[in-house]
Amino acid sequence: MRKDDGVQGERVELSLPGSDRGLGMIRHGHYGRPVLVFPSEGGRAEDFADNGMITAVQWLVDEGRVTFFCVDAFDAGAPSGQSVSVAKSAQDHALYQGWLEQAVVPAMFEILGGRENIITLGASVGAYEAMQFAFQRADLAPLAIGLSGNYDVGTWHAWGQQGAGTYFTNPTDYVASLDEDHLDWLRRRLSILLVCGQGEQEAHPSGALPSTRRFAELLSGKGIAHQLDIWGNDVSHDWPWWGRQLAHHLPRFC
Repeated sequence: MRKDDGVQGERVELSLPGSDRGLGMIRHGHYGRPVLVFPSEGGRAEDFADNGMITAVQWLVDEGRVTFFCVDAFDAGAPSGQSVSVAKSAQDHALYQGWLEQAVVPAMFEILGGRENIITLGASVGAYEAMQFAFQRADLAPLAIGLSGNYDVGTWHAWGQQGAGTYFTNPTDYVASLDEDHLDWLRRRLSILLVCGQGEQEAHPSGALPSTRRFAELLSGKGIAHQLDIWGNDVSHDWPWWGRQLAHHLPRFC
């Protein structure tokens, strides 16, 4: 039995562990499969609705098939170009991961009235975050949907020098090294959907198209369940196309 606490569309500030600041979460929907939505670079929880993504799948919300939980990026509001990730460093990313696990997910389950399998979703940098969270916490989120994502932080000019901390936040690195029991568990538990266009900004400067293809090859080599869906040359790295892609794919998961 689900609870229906909180007002749909109302921003809630949740404390960031180890910090004196908070980040925001907004819920859209009253029932249905929970989807944890990550924003693009420097984005805020409001961006998903403001860019037409709720409208693109409004019928799923109205029919009680899906509830979106949209969150701020770690660097929400940062000027474009100053950071290309939700965290400016591996240390910051660890804080963000802690916030998701200790604040966001418990708040989601409180609203839902119990624990449920989460879908993670994001576009551009948000797609990376959706993938990262699912691989780290497939027990909570057994399905990740990435739209126009670049899953190799080593190609991001602002990420900095590779190191141990960066390695564990780089899916392209650590997925290649998965083996034995943990890999077997991920094969049983996790499913991935990778979507990308071939139009403007998908190859350059975002690097999304080559990274998406490369990541799909890694998943195939590791036997991890996934689907790769490459759209046409007219499909650009932008919200209108991400809305169409979401409308095309999400109904079968909720």
